[in-house]
Amino acid sequence: MDMSDDDRMKELMAFDNTKLGVKGLVDAKVVNLPKMFIRPAEELAEDLARPKSQAGIPIIDLDGLLTDDRRREIVVDQVRIASETWGFFQVVNHGIPVGVLDKLMAGIRKFNEQDIEAKKEFYSRDHARRVKFNSNYDLFESKTVSWRDSLIITMVTSDPLDPIELPSACRDESMEYINHVTELGNKIFDLLSEALRLKPDHLRTTMQCNEARSLGCHYYPECPEPELAIGITQHTDSSFLTIVAQDQTGGLQVLHGNKNWVDVKPIPGALVVNIGDLLQLVSNDKLKSVVHRVLPSRQTRVSAAFFLAGRLAPPAILYGPIKELTSEENPAKYRGVLISEYLAKFRTKGLHEKPCLDQYRL
Repeated sequence: MDMSDDDRMKELMAFDNTKLGVKGLVDAKVVNLPKMFIRPAEELAEDLARPKSQAGIPIIDLDGLLTDDRRREIVVDQVRIASETWGFFQVVNHGIPVGVLDKLMAGIRKFNEQDIEAKKEFYSRDHARRVKFNSNYDLFESKTVSWRDSLIITMVTSDPLDPIELPSACRDESMEYINHVTELGNKIFDLLSEALRLKPDHLRTTMQCNEARSLGCHYYPECPEPELAIGITQHTDSSFLTIVAQDQTGGLQVLHGNKNWVDVKPIPGALVVNIGDLLQLVSNDKLKSVVHRVLPSRQTRVSAAFFLAGRLAPPAILYGPIKELTSEENPAKYRGVLISEYLAKFRTKGLHEKPCLDQYRL
């Protein structure tokens, strides 16, 4: 390790040991970004050279799904097209009251803006801990540190989470939202199953793609030099499915066709849905897990990403391409993988590295 690497590690450790996250730097009134938050010059230049896109991800209205068969057919087709071509879409009339979303956003702000000692007790990098607060899960692997703090809440169906484990600042708000968004996740899995011409409950019940769940409550503080920083570096999600609630600040971008960054413009009351790596794997590349990122700004941004993963508890499931989606003309493109194995690989690399999915391609 040369001196520059050694200095960087010391800087990272000093930052982590404060247990204050990025918000601690804002509270200290930093005017210039510490070096570890500044993106490489070549990356900034590449952004400037990349053509801008005025396109927007698809918006899908879920109204009438349960009462109108023809309406459901239309929505299934919209979900299929969006998942195959974009890997992202927004949903409206999804059944979660706007009040629930507003309370969740307020709860995340309250947690991050409360007394620092109350936050510190949740600060941890222990993956086994079900409720933890930290800044950058890949802090020591990242090329550039992201301007973001996160409270992560992990749940599995077989071992329900006791709400008392959650911070009091956002306990009720988080649990209310989790109950609603879990139900919505099941509905979307059913739509995706139908889009793949499978039985409606195939992904949800047969494959147990919703068995493990986590809620990432993300806080992006106001940034003094947003043009040099990154809110969360470009990456794909390791989940089967991700559902994102966001405030009206903006900053989320999707890399469409590996060419242009497309802004995901906030719509009041809407939720963002994206396909994860594992759903691309089991669909044998029919559905796309797409690179995305968040840009910081001079305004604080709050979001909540709900990740749906597969079965972790014994007996473990080996997830590979769904048999009904393969044939002699379209053979399996991936080898099977255990969720625990995939998550372990995902956690040991920086988000900026190539997607783990590539390592399982045949």
